[in-house]
Amino acid sequence: MDDIDHYKILGLPSGEEGAKFTEKEISKAYRAKALELHPDKRLDDPDAHANFQILKSSYEILKDEKARKLFDDLLRVKREHQRRHLERDSKRQKMVSDLEARERAGFAPDAAAKDRDEEERIARKLKEEIARIRAMHANKGAATASVPKRESRGVGKESVGGAKLGLDKEKVLKVSWEKVGEGYTAQRLRDLFSKFGEVEDVVIKDAKKRGSALVVMTTKDAAVAATQTVMGDLSNPLLVLPLQPVAVTDAPPVQKSDEPDRLNNLIGASYQTFEDSVLQKLQKAAQKRK
Repeated sequence: MDDIDHYKILGLPSGEEGAKFTEKEISKAYRAKALELHPDKRLDDPDAHANFQILKSSYEILKDEKARKLFDDLLRVKREHQRRHLERDSKRQKMVSDLEARERAGFAPDAAAKDRDEEERIARKLKEEIARIRAMHANKGAATASVPKRESRGVGKESVGGAKLGLDKEKVLKVSWEKVGEGYTAQRLRDLFSKFGEVEDVVIKDAKKRGSALVVMTTKDAAVAATQTVMGDLSNPLLVLPLQPVAVTDAPPVQKSDEPDRLNNLIGASYQTFEDSVLQKLQKAAQKRK
């Protein structure tokens, strides 16, 4: 009987809340529970009589003022004991957690060493990425340099500016046009200039506002002939200039005209940079074939 909660037997809340019930409220709860557990209503329950006797005993204890007070004190002591037990468990769990944390910290690697290892790992990865990027650009540059080499077969071997180079600038034409309509492709330029002689190579610069290209002719005569006529569509004609005018021998000196300079200015600094870059690649390709 010590483990029985008499308030719960009557269907009432226990603990501090149960101690506040009046005798009238306890009697009312007993009558309601007695109607529910009476053996006459539980003919099929073999424990009906025993359960009803427990109900009566709980009611007799709670109805008696002294017995009820002792029972309330017993419940209070049990609650205090349970609370202290929970507190001890909580403290014990905290002590165990702290001990485990100290053990983990004791076996954990030094923070400074861990930072150094992380720094070295990142530095290695960065070094690998830099090497990869450099290799990628090197392969890209090699692939770009190989294009003029394939397209520059048969370029003359006369010297330019007194140096032994594999390109005759007098055979090279600078061609430019406005980027309107269909524009000009390398094949179309080759077809247009082939009317004046065999075309060795055509290199087009990709620009947004103005198209430009270098056309390498087989002979100087073909290059000269191509510069003496209007070419392309009338709505978008080609501006054709020699990269280096053909030298005229045994001819009286003439006053230099500023017309080529004026036309060169039409091409622009960006075209000149492109032209120099392509010429260098063409010259290197011609040297390798020697």
